[in-house]
Amino acid sequence: MVLRSRRDYLEAIRKRYQGASKQAKGIILDEFCMTCGYNRKYAIRLLRRQVIAVSKHKSGPKTVYQDPRLLVVLKRIWLATDQMCSKKLKVAIPLWLPYYAAEYEPIPPAVQQRLLAASPATLDRLLKPLRSQHLKGRGSTKPGTLLKNQIPVKTHNWDVTQPGFFEADTVAHCGNSLAGDFIYSLTFTDILSGWTENRAVWGRGSQGVVQEVRDIEQGLMFPIKGFDCDNGSEFLNHHLVSYFTDRPKNPVIFTRSRPYRKNDNAHVEQKNWTHVRQLLGYERFDRQELVPLLNDLYKNDWSLLNNYFCPTLKLKAKQRLNSRYVKKYEPPQTPFQRLFGSPDISDDARTRLLKVYNKLNPFILRRNIQTKLRTIFSILNSPRL
Repeated sequence: MVLRSRRDYLEAIRKRYQGASKQAKGIILDEFCMTCGYNRKYAIRLLRRQVIAVSKHKSGPKTVYQDPRLLVVLKRIWLATDQMCSKKLKVAIPLWLPYYAAEYEPIPPAVQQRLLAASPATLDRLLKPLRSQHLKGRGSTKPGTLLKNQIPVKTHNWDVTQPGFFEADTVAHCGNSLAGDFIYSLTFTDILSGWTENRAVWGRGSQGVVQEVRDIEQGLMFPIKGFDCDNGSEFLNHHLVSYFTDRPKNPVIFTRSRPYRKNDNAHVEQKNWTHVRQLLGYERFDRQELVPLLNDLYKNDWSLLNNYFCPTLKLKAKQRLNSRYVKKYEPPQTPFQRLFGSPDISDDARTRLLKVYNKLNPFILRRNIQTKLRTIFSILNSPRL
């Protein structure tokens, strides 16, 4: 007899045993021991045990986070931030709440207070039913052997106490096939602040990559001091090397990662997911007319939303304990907050950053992004002439 059946049998005869005479108790006890195989003394203790009524009400303080109005506000902000993790969402909520009333409706003070007081664990618990799964795609990095002997491998850590040291990578929008021509997304990430810029380029030709790199540099409010990339041919070419190194003043340090070592470019690799794949997915973008539309999206609304209103985590320390690593992170901040607080940013750049920030509304940026995405995908899925 299985344990569940023994318990059911015990509950069925316990009340009858406790109210029976001495002779009847002996008969019930013999039957119970024979059926369940229990020791006689153990069986007596089970039958004599008093059942304590269990309260249906959960102990502890009453929950304060089941207010439907709170869940509606939290869900809208979470979806607007691209399903941000709870630790970053905790920091993002105060940045987004001032603009919520203009986009939807005013929030009652009690709801706003509870939302701001919620811990990351509470946010995780409230958002658990909404979590979703994502698939992985394929890579397309092909080795560029032309300049491998001239561009050094980065074997040391840059001075990440200053902004301007960038990692770069490309993402192939090839769908299920690498054949033919299609669009690539170029990703630039500043190691110190996490400031990230994206551009779309048709193919991986050196001229197109250099043109978009120049456009990114012109839009930055701080100079590029170092450039580190993988071993792809779109980066290891004479045009890009000349652009960075043949400067009369302050040439850029140009280095490359070790072949087949993705972790050498860990900062930009994670942005390939959060800034490209989560936005565009894994569709095949093989229409050249989409390049200016994607660049308009990347350069304006997408860059402003992520750099000014989306906090990121930054590793503070990593220690190995036996067979595992223990990581500690700094408090989440937006790239704008890290740059604004950096002593290496000029006063003019700080003023320009603040001026841009004061003009923005994250909900309007999110709405513009959705509108532009609908236009892009309608063109992508339209029949070809």
